[in-house]
Amino acid sequence: MTAGLLTVTTEPASKCATLRSDWLDLEHRAQPTVFLSWQWLGHWLQVYKPDALVLRVMEGERLVGLGLVVESEERRHGLLKSRCLRLHQTGHKLLDQIWIEYNGFLAERGKEDAVAKASLEHLCRTMPEWDEFILGAIDADEADHYAKITGLYKHLRWEAPCFGVDLDSLRQSGGTYLDTLSRNTRHQINRAHRLYSERGEVSLVRPGSVEEALAVFDAIGPRHLERWGNGPDQSGFANPDFVRFHRELIREQWAEGGVDLISVMAGDEEIAFLYNLLHNKVVYFYLGGMAVETDNRLKPGLVGHALCIEDYRNQGFDYYDFMGGDERYKSNLGHFHRNLVQIALQRPRFKLKLEDVARRARNRWIGEASANNER
Repeated sequence: MTAGLLTVTTEPASKCATLRSDWLDLEHRAQPTVFLSWQWLGHWLQVYKPDALVLRVMEGERLVGLGLVVESEERRHGLLKSRCLRLHQTGHKLLDQIWIEYNGFLAERGKEDAVAKASLEHLCRTMPEWDEFILGAIDADEADHYAKITGLYKHLRWEAPCFGVDLDSLRQSGGTYLDTLSRNTRHQINRAHRLYSERGEVSLVRPGSVEEALAVFDAIGPRHLERWGNGPDQSGFANPDFVRFHRELIREQWAEGGVDLISVMAGDEEIAFLYNLLHNKVVYFYLGGMAVETDNRLKPGLVGHALCIEDYRNQGFDYYDFMGGDERYKSNLGHFHRNLVQIALQRPRFKLKLEDVARRARNRWIGEASANNER
């Protein structure tokens, strides 16, 4: 199928011998986040081995776009069965808990819109059997654009703001990171730093080997479980597939500089651990484990992030990204830069329209019940 000068084809990823070299070549001509890099998606293919189709977009003999789509079935409400396509996700809840962000098609710079249009039109015209194309987590504006291209109904499944710190601008300003924060947040960090200094020097310590890096990751687990819980949709450390993915990613990427594991120390005491992904001079804060303090003046997370932001600025990184989430510390420490959403682009199936009617009725009932309770 062609869209203008672009031609789109699909083939099983398992039969694409040149996928790695093709992806890396295109990546150098694109502006991908870490989640659209071979660093992440190549590892995803290697560890989980999804039954993925490679979506290849050509401009003549030149490769200008790539994507990996997976077909799956989703059952909801005990009755509804939906045939789904997913971009860079498997459709298996435990495997998708690694939670890709800034999703989309990998495209040559300047051809992002054309690649998205050609890819989506190809999926709509040549694969008529799917009911929903599930995309997430993706930029909200890009999601709207995808819905406009396809003309399909956009069902919003999840949304969250993103916050971050522009390290390049901070470096050029010549000021300190703390100077950019509100008076209250700056006071909290300075007070906590002073109190922690009574235990000894407050510092960042990085592992000296991949084995030490894995030990830091493992040490995050108990604190993360305590903070988020060990049930479904809670801490990934309760999910062996999640842990396996990241331990193998660390083993593969630590020496290459693709991941960074940090212990925040107060003297000999570990008060916080941070696990970050690094790509193209951007730091992606993925997860952390913070000490539980009985004194609420002690803020191990705020202190740890503030130290890391200054450290990465001094190392020459351009951006510190807290990624999706409306946690208060993210908005206190960073600036809003976009909204992320997970959406389902739905074909006009009766079962999906019926589900939408039921969902709207339920939400209306909940809203009315809440309003009545407030009276």
